[in-house]
Amino acid sequence: MSLPKDYLYTEEHEWVKQETEGVRVGITDFAQDQLGDIVFVELPEVGATIEQGDSIGSIESVKTVSDFYAPVSGKIVEVNEALEDAPEMINSDPYNEGWILKIEELEESQLDELLNSDAYEETLD
Repeated sequence: MSLPKDYLYTEEHEWVKQETEGVRVGITDFAQDQLGDIVFVELPEVGATIEQGDSIGSIESVKTVSDFYAPVSGKIVEVNEALEDAPEMINSDPYNEGWILKIEELEESQLDELLNSDAYEETLD
């Protein structure tokens, strides 16, 4: 299982990568593996203001449909539209091509509540 050390994680299996402005968000390698082959991603609306913990979309696989939660509060400024035609990118590359959205104007203090890679890995045992 791949787990980048410089990312932050939630117990609900989302990852957060800090960027120059805002954060990029997706689901972890563990999450995509548990879901199986992903066939559809319901993307949130660009411009929407979200609250930490809100369900902001869903990911459908051949096994199940799973909600996707906001790891931090903020404003959605971009979504990965490539996932509309190729949702399987989450399976093949969850940390790069398979990113889901970008959040700006975020509550920076909420990043302190997220898990580093070691703490996230411990939740998987």
